[in-house]
Amino acid sequence: MNNKAKEIVRDFYRSDILRDETVMKRFFHPELVLIWNSANGLTIMHYDDIIKFFSEVRRSYNDLRLEVSHLLADGPHVTIRYKYYIRTMENPDEELGIAHFIAIWEVKDDKLYRGYQVSQPVTDKDDTNESYHRVKV
Repeated sequence: MNNKAKEIVRDFYRSDILRDETVMKRFFHPELVLIWNSANGLTIMHYDDIIKFFSEVRRSYNDLRLEVSHLLADGPHVTIRYKYYIRTMENPDEELGIAHFIAIWEVKDDKLYRGYQVSQPVTDKDDTNESYHRVKV
């Protein structure tokens, strides 16, 4: 089985999107669509929306770290479960978990093409030590 789609998704999530401005052009298909269900409701983002979103993330955070627990592939579709941690400009010594995510990506032309993502903010009740052990990463 070809694992190229899985490698592309893995490489994107391992990239330094805060400091490397080439990441988006290298990984995002020009016709990208992300359908995102979050605590704020449904958001549909296209390529330009994602570019603006990550530009704002760059301005807001000093560091962005990802912890992946699952990375599963089925042909051109890849599912990833992860959690983002951030360090703010105001408090660079403290790392905060901000949200849990599960995303399903369709890879086309070696780029992220269609995404379906669900996120939930981190709460005090999260059990990240038990729930984020690595499985098929």
